[in-house]
Amino acid sequence: MIVAAVPVKDLVNAKQRLVRVLEPEERAELARAMLRDVLKVLTAARLDRVWVVTREAGVTVIAREFGVEALSEAENRGHTAAVALAQATAEQRGARAFLTVPGDVPCVSADEIEALRALVAERAPAAVLVPSRSGLGTNGVALTPPAAMPLTFGEPSFENHLAAARRRGLAPRVLSLPGLSLDIDNADDLLALLREGAHTESGRLLARWPIAARLAPDEPERRLGRRNPVLWEVSEGAAETPSD
Repeated sequence: MIVAAVPVKDLVNAKQRLVRVLEPEERAELARAMLRDVLKVLTAARLDRVWVVTREAGVTVIAREFGVEALSEAENRGHTAAVALAQATAEQRGARAFLTVPGDVPCVSADEIEALRALVAERAPAAVLVPSRSGLGTNGVALTPPAAMPLTFGEPSFENHLAAARRRGLAPRVLSLPGLSLDIDNADDLLALLREGAHTESGRLLARWPIAARLAPDEPERRLGRRNPVLWEVSEGAAETPSD
């Protein structure tokens, strides 16, 4: 059995690094669209099970739309803990191989998931890693067996994972996959999604919003000021005060 797990912490407070560009409801809407894009690809791939790891009811509802099982967390302990829970569950249920991708990679394609799956299906033990576009993070992992190595996310996780695999006698293989490597964390990522993700629900959603205008010089600060007038007045006043 080959399983894939998608950890999803929160939709309501998703994507805090985009707060200067997107309103709170827009960030939540984008997070939901990205998760649907990812689950659409995973459930169409040649995988035996797809799981979402979460404790949020809204995420569970989306998982059910795709016939995906939700592994429930007792509390939000972060991406690393959610993946560890999925790895342990995969071991307990007798899975032969384990894949994990984040829920914010809307441009991931079926061919990319198949490339990951094929590499861990052909031999054991195996560790396959997909770096983020920065080369610092890890956006995709495939392991045979599921507990072949522990996974710890957060930059520079990619180099750390390579080193961890080698310490365990694994010969890690690296795949450069352009769709999977694009996780949406900052304004540049939004522009990349606009350029490359027109075929996705997330890209179509983003195209409805004036993202380019919002990214014009000084516009993010003006948007923050409109949301928090007191903060904006203090900031302007401080800038105008001559120094002694």
